[in-house]
Amino acid sequence: MNPCLPRRQAERRGLRLWPVGIVLVLAFTVAVLVAAAVFYAGWDLLGAHKLKPEPSVDSKTLFDLVKLAFGVVAGAGALVALVVAYRRQRVDEDGALRDATRLHTERFTTAVSQLGDESAAVRLGGVHALAGLADDAPTRELRQTCIDVLCAYLRLPYTAEADLLANDAEARHTYLALREVRHTVIRLIRDHLRLPLEHHHSWQGHDFDFTGVMFDGGDLSKAVFSAGAVSFNGAVFSAGVVSFSRAVFSGGAVDFLAATFSNGRVGFRAATFSGGAADFSEAVFSGGTVTFSRATFSGGTVGFAGATFSGGTVDFSEAVFSGGAAIFTEATFSGGTVDFSEATGTAPRALIPAARAPLPDGLILAAAWQPTGP
Repeated sequence: MNPCLPRRQAERRGLRLWPVGIVLVLAFTVAVLVAAAVFYAGWDLLGAHKLKPEPSVDSKTLFDLVKLAFGVVAGAGALVALVVAYRRQRVDEDGALRDATRLHTERFTTAVSQLGDESAAVRLGGVHALAGLADDAPTRELRQTCIDVLCAYLRLPYTAEADLLANDAEARHTYLALREVRHTVIRLIRDHLRLPLEHHHSWQGHDFDFTGVMFDGGDLSKAVFSAGAVSFNGAVFSAGVVSFSRAVFSGGAVDFLAATFSNGRVGFRAATFSGGAADFSEAVFSGGTVTFSRATFSGGTVGFAGATFSGGTVDFSEAVFSGGAAIFTEATFSGGTVDFSEATGTAPRALIPAARAPLPDGLILAAAWQPTGP
C-alpha cells in the first residue's frame, strides 16, 4: 500500500513564485495565442477567408474595431488583476503558514519541557499537549516530529517492577507514576491509529520508533498499521498485558526483529496480516504467553526466520494461513509450547520437518500439516 495521507496545499516549504513581470508577459502571451487560435478556427469554420475585400472601412466597421480594441485591453486588465490577486493569496497563505508554524514551535517547546518535569501530573499534561499539537500540526513533518518525541519518551531508561528493591515504597510510587505516563502515550497512539486514514487526526502512515522499549503493559488493540515504518526492534515484553488484538497490519513494515517475549501476555488474537511485512526474525520467545489465535495471514510476509522458542506458550490455534508468506526458516524450538492446532490453510514455510522426522519438543501441528511419506 501506499495510501499516503493527503498532502494539504499548505504543507509546502517556502513560497516559490516567478517575478510578476515574467508571469504577466507569459499570461498575456498565452491569452493572445488562445484568442488568435479561436479567431482562426472561427474564420476557417465560417469560410470567412472567401469574403470579398472592402475597398474602404466605413464608420460602423471602425467603431466595431474600436470596441474590439477596448475589449482586448479590458481583458488584459482583468488578466493582470487575476494574476496579482492570485499572488496576493499565495503570499497571504504562506504568511499564515509561517505564523502557524511559529505558534506550533512555541507550544511544542512548552510541551517538551513538561515531559521532563518531576511531577507525573505535569508529564501527563505534556503528553496530551504533544498529542494535541500533532493533531493541529500545520504540516505532516511537524506532526511526525511530535510523534517522534512521544516515542522517544518510551525509549528512555525504565526500571521494571520486578527490578525494584523490596519494601522501597518511594521507588514503587515513582515506578507507578512513570508507568501511568508511558501507558497514556501508548493509548493515545492507539486511539489515533484507530481513526480512518481520511480523518484529519489519523496518524496512520506515520513512523513509530519503539526500538528497545520495555513494555510492561499497553493496549494497541484495533490499531491499523497501514503504511510507514513501525519498529519494535529489540523491544522487551516483560510483564503485564500488551494487546494487539484485532490490529490490522495491511501495509508498510512492522519490525519485531530480535524482540524478547520473556513474561506477561502479548496478544495478537484475531489480528489481520494482509499486506506489507511483519518481521519477527530472531525474536526470542522465552516465557509468558504470546497468542496469534484466530489471526488471519492473508497477504504480505510474516517472518519468524531465526526466531528462538525456548519457553512459555506461543499459540497459533485456529489461525488462518490463506495467502502471503509465513516463514520459519532456521527457527529453533527448544522448550515451551508452540501450538498450531486447528490452524487452517497452507502451512508456514520451513515449519514442518522432513518426512518421518520427529517434531521438535513443544511444537504442535494441525492435523492436516503432519509430516507424511516414507
